[in-house]
Amino acid sequence: MHLLACGKLFGLNFAAFFERGADMGTLWVGRVRTMDREQPLAEAIYVEDGIVKEVGLTKELRETHKNKITEIRDIGSNTIYPGFVDSHLHLMGLGLQLSRLDLSVCHTSIEMREQLFAEAQVTPAGEWVIGEGWNENRWPDRKIFHRRELDAIVPHHPMSLTRICRHAALANSLALAKAGIDANTPDPQGGVIVRDADGEPTGLLLDQAQYLLTRSMPQVTTERLVQAGHRAMDHLVSLGLVGGHTEDLGYYEKLIKPYQAYREILEERRFRTHLLVHHEVVDQLREAAIQPLEVMGDLSFGAMKLFADGAYGGRTAWLRRPYNDAPDTSGVAIHTRDELQQLVKKAREKGMPVAIHAIGDQALEEAIEAIETYPNHTGLRDRLIHGQLVPPDLRQRILGIGAIVDIQPTFVSSDFPWVIERLGEERMADAYAWRTLIEDGIPCAGGSDAPIEYANPILGIYAAVARKRPEEAHEGYYPGQALSIEQAIQLYTTGSAYAVNQENVSGLIKSGFLADFTILDQDLFDIDKEAIPEVKVVMTVIDNTIVFERETV
Repeated sequence: MHLLACGKLFGLNFAAFFERGADMGTLWVGRVRTMDREQPLAEAIYVEDGIVKEVGLTKELRETHKNKITEIRDIGSNTIYPGFVDSHLHLMGLGLQLSRLDLSVCHTSIEMREQLFAEAQVTPAGEWVIGEGWNENRWPDRKIFHRRELDAIVPHHPMSLTRICRHAALANSLALAKAGIDANTPDPQGGVIVRDADGEPTGLLLDQAQYLLTRSMPQVTTERLVQAGHRAMDHLVSLGLVGGHTEDLGYYEKLIKPYQAYREILEERRFRTHLLVHHEVVDQLREAAIQPLEVMGDLSFGAMKLFADGAYGGRTAWLRRPYNDAPDTSGVAIHTRDELQQLVKKAREKGMPVAIHAIGDQALEEAIEAIETYPNHTGLRDRLIHGQLVPPDLRQRILGIGAIVDIQPTFVSSDFPWVIERLGEERMADAYAWRTLIEDGIPCAGGSDAPIEYANPILGIYAAVARKRPEEAHEGYYPGQALSIEQAIQLYTTGSAYAVNQENVSGLIKSGFLADFTILDQDLFDIDKEAIPEVKVVMTVIDNTIVFERETV
């Protein structure tokens, strides 16, 4: 709406305003879901300098701030929420995936074969064919390609194909040769080179063994990372996300490369970017003249990131008891107990909290014990990432250390029903048990782990309340663990804010909070849960600035 027209409509004297030279203010008008229990629903928001000053009735705010309002943004029948933030993703990885061969769309092994063949035809001989996202658990034949089969499909290119969980990769013979992987190569600590009956590598590399391959691949340039970052942020704001807690440092040679890319990107655009720091590059913070936990505008540094185990897909998540469908293994420990504890000690010496990837219950126990051994006195919160199997004794210990659990609701829709085969029915009461965690008082934040899962928070909210995929016609997998719509939205608002000690400035629409908003075309509280996947993002707002607006026909 034009400024003068707004003034005439609402009885504002803009001529007098400009003569006085008062501070500029914005009045947002529409249905407001504040997520603040003291005032959950409102009609309008008054904003100055990117900060919410007051929330309430349109008439009252219009009158109170009439001498300062210079812009009125009427969103009509849409609904304003606090800006959604993804608490765990890999932003650079997402941007790179958007420009690479996407194997997550393959519904059968035949489709994957066809995609690989087609990609090889357009890739110059000798250059790498790189694909991401294959998931054999979605295929009828559960096929995992042997390197010889990959050689037949792509004979003239080294090839690296990352599984959807990012805890496994496939390589053909050319790629294995470049990486120096053969029958005599020992398994690295925390990784497995899968071998056939003759002791030869099959081409499947689990967890840390993947890095034997990636070290031989062409390094990504800073320019490419800048392009990937822009591409990812364009995608994320279109999904209603105003920010994300991302883990990229440690995967692109040195910390300095992705750091420089982020600095360049955020000079041109807005996106609340919180970086976890992989333990292998934490010493490089000083080299880059970065203080631990430093904040630079939209860019901030957070916890030291560690891995305690792998994932269920490749049976590398570390369990207390063997896998139900593979009794010969309980998973993979990325570090020994002492190594993990020494890494946590190192974080404490640097004044940093930790964020520990722990999917299996044994990995989670080891992570908790390390935190108990070296308590957190930083004033910032430790994070346990994923928490997909949390028995009662570990829930009590999590409460004792005051850690956050970063959950990914869409893991329910992607891992079921096959994960029941992995764990066995008796363990399922404590698996993906989001409601139990919250009701026990454990703070939870919500993310996607993109590009492992889709970054869309609307689908995350749906998965949290429906416990299934949209196309499935049943009551959900273990529906007793379904969250309420309020709890689901809180994961991406107050939960993400709490995880990084921002609960007093972010996650609510409230006086003194950042003017970051996600505007949807429907009110999630007023629709049937099965309609949630069809909800559209109308607008994404960061610091009172519109960074995405859906085109209207």
